[in-house]
Amino acid sequence: MPRLGVLGWPVAHSRSPAMHGAAIAALGLEGWTYQRLPVPPELFDETVRALPGAGFAGANVTIPHKEAALALADDATDAAREIGAANTLSFRSGGTIHADNTDAPGLVASLPFPPAGRTALVLGAGGSARAVVWALREAGAADVAVWNRSPGRAERLAAELGVRAVAAAHPADILVNCTSVGLTDVSTTFKELPLDADATGAYACLVDLVYRDGDTALISAARDRGVAVVDGLEFLVQQGALSFEAWTGVQAPVNAMRNGARGTPPR
Repeated sequence: MPRLGVLGWPVAHSRSPAMHGAAIAALGLEGWTYQRLPVPPELFDETVRALPGAGFAGANVTIPHKEAALALADDATDAAREIGAANTLSFRSGGTIHADNTDAPGLVASLPFPPAGRTALVLGAGGSARAVVWALREAGAADVAVWNRSPGRAERLAAELGVRAVAAAHPADILVNCTSVGLTDVSTTFKELPLDADATGAYACLVDLVYRDGDTALISAARDRGVAVVDGLEFLVQQGALSFEAWTGVQAPVNAMRNGARGTPPR
């Protein structure tokens, strides 16, 4: 009975169990299960190392564990190492831990147009932001800028990944919010980020990795101004499909996963 899960702190809000559960059901994978694994940072290494012995085949990793996930892995993909963070762990024979990052290809797959030759502004400097910056750079974006509330973190990320750190938001083709702003209190979104609602109209596409019931304030503002949007659930589906395929060895039922993540009954 292979087990799967999502490691995070907090993780109660995660739609991954519904999404992966829908995929398991759609494919009839008998005995497979997927669950939330709430783990505080101080217990992360100990918990992860115990998962293979508890029957786990793999686990997704979310805030704040993505960099720690890479650090404890026995081996990792080149992409995960270059990004410096992992969101997918696979447990192999003998208990070894393999790390990958599906956030990067998941971001590119979720965009309404190829990033090659485009400009981008990324908000945040954590594990997800690292994957997004790396993905945009590797996909041929003409310019990638990073903003963070702590300028030093943006500067370090920019130096490590060969992009620019900026002190303020500016117009670009693509805006990606990789911060957790808007997860719990949408009313503070534009107080904590370096732009207001009207400024969302300066982008051709806005991606918000945050998801919640209903649109985030960023997504809502962008929709009102006719901007193409990618919400956090679509990003979740695209990166999750790649994780699912790595664990099961079968093609992910993307539509079933999308319906599961969004709470849409299967047809």
